[in-house]
Amino acid sequence: MFETANISIFAGSGGRTFAERICKYMGRPLGSSEVIKFSEGNTFVRINETVRDRDVFLVQPIGMNSNDEFVEILFWMDAFKRSSALTCTLIMPYFGYGKGDKKDEPRVSIRARVCAECMELAGADRFVTMDLHAPQLQGFFKRPMDHLYAMPMLTEVIKRADTENMVIVSPDAGFAKQARKFADALNLPIAIGDKARTDHTENAHVLEIIGDVNGKNCLIVDDFTISGGTLVNLAEALKSRGAKDIVAMLSHNIISRQGVERINASPIRKVYSTDTVENPNIVNEPKFATVSVAPMFAETIMRYYNYQSINTMYSQLPEKVVAAGFDLAGLTR
Repeated sequence: MFETANISIFAGSGGRTFAERICKYMGRPLGSSEVIKFSEGNTFVRINETVRDRDVFLVQPIGMNSNDEFVEILFWMDAFKRSSALTCTLIMPYFGYGKGDKKDEPRVSIRARVCAECMELAGADRFVTMDLHAPQLQGFFKRPMDHLYAMPMLTEVIKRADTENMVIVSPDAGFAKQARKFADALNLPIAIGDKARTDHTENAHVLEIIGDVNGKNCLIVDDFTISGGTLVNLAEALKSRGAKDIVAMLSHNIISRQGVERINASPIRKVYSTDTVENPNIVNEPKFATVSVAPMFAETIMRYYNYQSINTMYSQLPEKVVAAGFDLAGLTR
């Protein structure tokens, strides 16, 4: 039995729906707070209940409105600390600035490191996130971080569908290691796309497919998409090499409206993604389905608070989610 008496969970403006799902799973209310955005662009945050000597959890991704959501996190952490919160944990389901993880051209900022340091200086004692763009990003944070993985929830959806004659496809060599984990979990072969990106237009070109996809059903796995370009180009390359049914699966979905239109016109039959970011562009779009990972974050909060292992939750989590009445592939459809 989990004890969570001293926990208070709050939501930033970008994480309210996700926070409500976490609280629903935990059977507790969401903390009262408000965010006001003034006409000149300033942001104001306020906590409407006491947090003195409480373990506070703030739910806020850095996703569809990255700059506003990031600055809001800084203000929330400062507000909690000035209100005498015992600890402040940032539940950051998606870290959008994780893409800026290196200095790979002259005179550029390592944006992920700057964000990490600012959030810690503002008062964050601990971080919980999911499927960072690169796992080594954890090294940018000096405070403890729990790095969760969407794969157990996503693979469960495929297991409950059909994996006959299926091959896992990685969009590039960089994601091949993670794609191999999907393949091992589903006991399937793997193929890899050879992708080239020449600029910052969010478009890449698939040059070759490494592996046998002729006559196969293909499951493309990736961490996120913005323009949909890589997914569509890869799907077209797979089709030209004899692939049959094509489904994509993403850890995060921050796709643009133009990207949705591109997917709708492509050979891709379905795109599964998690609800780490609330994306209005995919609402009521039949090709897009959402798998909620809010229960995974809820379990993490409870285990963290009760000094229990987080690593051991993965094997039993899908069954627990279903038993709790959550639909694996339809909660946020």
